[in-house]
Amino acid sequence: MSDLLLPDDALLLHVGPHKTGTTAVQSAFFAAASALEEHGVRYPGRSRTPMAGVVAVTGHGPMAGEPPLDIKDWERFVACVPERGRVVVSSEFFADAEGEAVERVVEDLGRDRVHVVVTLRPLDRIVPSQWQQYIQNGSVVSLRRWLRGILRDDVAGTSGFWRRHRHDVLVRRWADVVGPDRVRVVVVDDRDPAALLRTFEDLVGAPDGILQPEPDRLNRSLTLPEVEVVRSLNKEFRLRGWEARDYRRFVRLGATKGLKAVPPDPSAPRVVLPRWALERLHTVSLEMVDQIRASGVAVVGDLDDLVVARPGPDAPDSIPRTVAVPSDVAARAVAGAVEAAHADRAGMTSRLRKMRALSPGAVVERVLPRVGRRR
Repeated sequence: MSDLLLPDDALLLHVGPHKTGTTAVQSAFFAAASALEEHGVRYPGRSRTPMAGVVAVTGHGPMAGEPPLDIKDWERFVACVPERGRVVVSSEFFADAEGEAVERVVEDLGRDRVHVVVTLRPLDRIVPSQWQQYIQNGSVVSLRRWLRGILRDDVAGTSGFWRRHRHDVLVRRWADVVGPDRVRVVVVDDRDPAALLRTFEDLVGAPDGILQPEPDRLNRSLTLPEVEVVRSLNKEFRLRGWEARDYRRFVRLGATKGLKAVPPDPSAPRVVLPRWALERLHTVSLEMVDQIRASGVAVVGDLDDLVVARPGPDAPDSIPRTVAVPSDVAARAVAGAVEAAHADRAGMTSRLRKMRALSPGAVVERVLPRVGRRR
């Protein structure tokens, strides 16, 4: 029996943060949900992760074009969480919870059974991915300006990035509520991708291999030219004053999805951090590792792996101001947006077809309340 095994009625609360293997964990648990039930492990909810509910309870969000926050989404999710047996709840958006939000999450899910798991990777692996994610959610800030903002100007670490990724503070926020003996830090080993899922199997007492990585090419990182295409589209959306729901449809689920539909060009430039940023991240990572080590929480893996190495001789001194965008990259983005438009038209046709089958009274009943709410 593994030393990591949680108690029989424990609720494993995986709080992320972002870009630490969360999608892989959630996809594997969701795909294996039925098989896990046979071993007394439940993964509640009807989707890979209860994002809407978690965003509502933390109070940070929603993403561009998504429905407004509704705490009922969180309440509905809590209502479907089993009261007995081992349960797994995972969302990287729990990393945004602070103060009363942390207290409410723990209280609602069961203060006497919650065990928190924090998965961590080195900051130099997280920073480029997190900037990309902000771009994919509508940001227009260049990498140069964004790095200056979080690494030079935000000395106190008060930005949304540091709320998630000042990892020692994140660990302490949850340890202060559930106790350090109920918090586990898992250091993600990028050299052994399967190790993360094996660790979660050990935590819940699931058989080896029941959690399998799901192929998800649409979650891949963008190349630097691909990011710049999306950033340019973001600028156009702002300039033209288009609605956020159209951004979600045509950029996030259209152009960006089109870019990710094929494997990245191995020769395309990637997002690379300059020397000064790596030096800063090295210093911050040393501080974080020292604080996590002193916190008394359990650690799976080697905390020293989280220390960002000092920049080598090949590290660039600066970030290029302009990026060449190949025509095929731009074409894929346009094709993705067009495909989203066709999909939306097909969906509307389907809805209209269903409406034709309704009586006039039923049509009025369905449409008028929605119009009223929108007004």
